[in-house]
Amino acid sequence: MKASHRLGALHDQLDRVGVAVAPLALRLLLAWEYWESGWMKFTGSNWFAEIQGQFPFPLNVVPPEISWFLATWSELLGAIALVIGLATRYVGVALLILTLVAWYSVHAGHGYNVCDNGYKLALMYSVMLLPLILLGAGRLSVDHWLHGRLRG
Repeated sequence: MKASHRLGALHDQLDRVGVAVAPLALRLLLAWEYWESGWMKFTGSNWFAEIQGQFPFPLNVVPPEISWFLATWSELLGAIALVIGLATRYVGVALLILTLVAWYSVHAGHGYNVCDNGYKLALMYSVMLLPLILLGAGRLSVDHWLHGRLRG
């Protein structure tokens, strides 16, 4: 077998593995991050009242208790959904909106650096959510299983 054929076969194998593993890796990493953030909110005290005026409209008129509840449970339930790959595109959109609001309200005025409470992580999470929103959860997911069941 020629080297070019072996290289082509290797690329094909990497493509097959990558289609399954890459979205799973993104889902698991994002799930961990959103779970940690949601858990800190769940076990901590509500500081949204301090920054409510920085939220974009209409979120700046929503009582901070409701915003806190929605953010906490979006992160916790979203993390669980990402782990199993359930409703991944919709969960991804919800988490992207949550992340963009956090970027705008908390991080935008502090520059890029994470150490300065900058927007670097919000940017990274947003970019990592895009493939999941646009391409879905991948083969190793409940979404893929359900899609196969509904089509067959």
